[in-house]
Parts: sequence; structure tokens; C-alpha cells
Amino acid sequence: MAKAKKSGDAALKQKVVEAALPNAAFDGFTDAVLAKAGGAAGLEKAELERLFPEGARSLIEAYSVSVDIEMEELLGKMELSKMKIRQRIAAAVLARLSILKPHKEAARRAAATLTLPMHAALGAKLMYQTVDAMWRAAGDTATDFNFYSKRGILAGVYGATLVRWFNDTSAGEQVTRDFLAARIENVMQFEKIKGQAKKAFANFPDLSSWMKPKGK
Repeated sequence: MAKAKKSGDAALKQKVVEAALPNAAFDGFTDAVLAKAGGAAGLEKAELERLFPEGARSLIEAYSVSVDIEMEELLGKMELSKMKIRQRIAAAVLARLSILKPHKEAARRAAATLTLPMHAALGAKLMYQTVDAMWRAAGDTATDFNFYSKRGILAGVYGATLVRWFNDTSAGEQVTRDFLAARIENVMQFEKIKGQAKKAFANFPDLSSWMKPKGK
């Protein structure tokens, strides 16, 4: 019963999000927009407050989560395992942007809200969830420190690409695609250099042995 209710809640949240996006494009993600969307979705005030306990903040979170879910579904239909890792990451970023595209201005408003200091924690949380979903879809199985470093690096790549995309009016959004490819290439070159350095240092003698006093 609890699982069924959770599933039902997810459907109701999605309904409210979809009703809110057209207005959010003009007015931003506000409590007024949430209330109007709740009414359009047929929810009573008490039910809306239960589903969105933090008001507009909860609306932004529900929107981001719904996009992540749709992105994972879209990536699940691609043969990512046959792609190189850089192609998988590019596919993940572009897949999310394609989902945001129909409501690009609303996405811009949500991103702008999350840059405000008072929403920094929520912004970090949602960014982590997004890049984690991207890496998992790409087949990442890291469990060591690389688990976090990969997500941190991808957050930088996706965040920068998102900002570029908001201002891209080129045909087929080619400017964004080129920008993303360049960012990924930068990361791949860094990883290559880091790997070479690690291999080189592995052949160095143990420095601690050099520092021991003679005769000991």
C-alpha cells in the first residue's frame, strides 16, 4: 500500500510540474506558480502542501528529479556500452538538454534560482543527483575516491555546458555541442596526463627511505 501511494504521489507531482512549467517560464518558480499549478492539477491545498512541503523549492526539486528520470529512460534506449566513455558522457549531457529544451526558459529560471546563496545546498544536491545518474547510465562502477572525483568533474562539465546552452541560438545548437566536446576533451587530456604522472612516480624510489638518518 505504501509503495502504491509513493507511486501515486510521483504521478501527482509530475502532473503539477507539467502544469507549472509554462507559467514558470514567465514568473519563475514561486509559491504562486505552484498554487496555480496545483489547482490546474486538481489538488486541494492540503494535498499540495503535503507533496511540496517546501513550496517552490520542492517544485524545483520535483522538476529536476523528473528530468533525471526521463534522462535515464532515454539513455536506457541507447547502446551506450558500444560507445567510448567520452561519447557516453556527451550522450548523457545532450539527452538531459533535449528533455529541458521544450521548456528552456523555465529551466533557465530554475537554474537561476538555484544559484542564489539561500538555495546553494539544494542546488548542490540536485547537481549531484543528476551527474550520479549520468555516470550510472554510462556504466560507472567505481567505488573508491574516483567515484566522487568523476562526479565532481562531470558537475563542472555539465554546469558549464548548461550555461552555454541557455544562450545558444545556433542551428541545431551546434555551439553547445562543440563547447561540450571541448570540455570533455580537456578532462580526458587531464586524466591522461594524471595517469602518465602516476605511472612515472610509481618508478621513483621510496622518498621516506632517503630521509632516514644514515646508519639507521
